[in-house]
Amino acid sequence: MSRPNKQKIPTENPTGGGLFAAFSGLEIPGLPPLASDPETVAEPPSSVPAKKGRVILRRETAHRGGKQVIVIDGFDPAISDDEIETVGKKLRAACGCGGAVKNRTVEMQGNHPERIRAWLVKEGFRVGGIS
Repeated sequence: MSRPNKQKIPTENPTGGGLFAAFSGLEIPGLPPLASDPETVAEPPSSVPAKKGRVILRRETAHRGGKQVIVIDGFDPAISDDEIETVGKKLRAACGCGGAVKNRTVEMQGNHPERIRAWLVKEGFRVGGIS
């Protein structure tokens, strides 16, 4: 048995071009426009925050006299301790409650995981754990 001849895509572009010049002649529906065509490339929305990784929310009451706290941990190693401190400070201000930053975790006093989750998502974190 022999294989049927397949249609080959030419990889040489006589006009030069760039890295994707060989694919400039392809017409496949559903593909995004090439980056070399500035008028068809959509600008990324500036309101979308940068991705900062995934964090975990958990509710704890142990050793706190029955009071509930929401613990946020699992910060990406690329995020510095100073940035985690800043996240804790802004989150305390946004939720109007107390809290602390200890060992790369943020402890928020009170039981309001919905507000904490919404704020973290707005800042660019992916949030897992309690909802």
